[in-house]
Amino acid sequence: MHIKALFTSLFVIFCFTVYAQDRYAANVSYDKKHAMLDSVIMKELAEEEEVEEGDVYEGLYENWSDTKVNPYGVDLSQLKDSFSIDCRHYYPPCLGHVTSPFGPRKRRFHNGIDLKVQVGDTIRAAFNGRVRVRRYNKGGYGYFLVLRHKDGVETIYGHLSRFLVAPNQEIKAGDPIALGGNTGRSTGSHLHFEVRIMGQPLNPSKLFSFTDYLPLKDYYYVVKDEAFSERLRYSGVYTAKTHTAGKYSNLSYYTVKKGDNLGRIASRNGLSISKLCQLNNIKPSSIIRPGQRLRLS
Repeated sequence: MHIKALFTSLFVIFCFTVYAQDRYAANVSYDKKHAMLDSVIMKELAEEEEVEEGDVYEGLYENWSDTKVNPYGVDLSQLKDSFSIDCRHYYPPCLGHVTSPFGPRKRRFHNGIDLKVQVGDTIRAAFNGRVRVRRYNKGGYGYFLVLRHKDGVETIYGHLSRFLVAPNQEIKAGDPIALGGNTGRSTGSHLHFEVRIMGQPLNPSKLFSFTDYLPLKDYYYVVKDEAFSERLRYSGVYTAKTHTAGKYSNLSYYTVKKGDNLGRIASRNGLSISKLCQLNNIKPSSIIRPGQRLRLS
């Protein structure tokens, strides 16, 4: 009996290890596997979470509105170019598949993606942050939340049936924030999920996999003509033939390589370090990483 029990224990450990390695596999159901997924992710978040210095919201925005989704009035041309979003601690807001992608919809633009959930399914925060908006919008989002995070990112969760958080509440990635629903302008129960930077919508599928439930990269580098290509194309600023147009047509970029530093990049491209930093809204002491794109003009 002892030997049998030992083999049973080893088998369970083996199964859990295999599961942990592929913890975000597609077709994970909302039952015991979901509970296992939860425990594994939260354990890793606790182990990997870094100590953040200062207020993570400091300097990102000049105002805090608890009513409007986009109170900033910032055009794409006003956004700084080539900066990174830390995706390492991303937590999937739900485990539903994509039912409607980001992009044009007949006469309007779909600013997020729709993920299949049932009414009452738990919706979770994608990142650490703070609840900025908790409201009801009859003609659109229905019951919805806007969460503010660091790196200038905000996430939006729409068509909810119930709130689980309060206005201005601090939350952690993976915290339950609401229950899925079918409120507002909706033709069936689902979660409408958006990622925005200073009010400008960014395609969530450029940052995260919604089949593996993982970030596509540890860091996503925002370069306007690529990050906001769908919006630029929809507005007529972007053309598929040249990949840039209008006020973006004369911009040039450099992709950071291993061993590069700001001084070397500036010298090679006939720029001063201060000019290079000014173009990219960074400091001479800023850390740059391989794969990051820096604006040169």
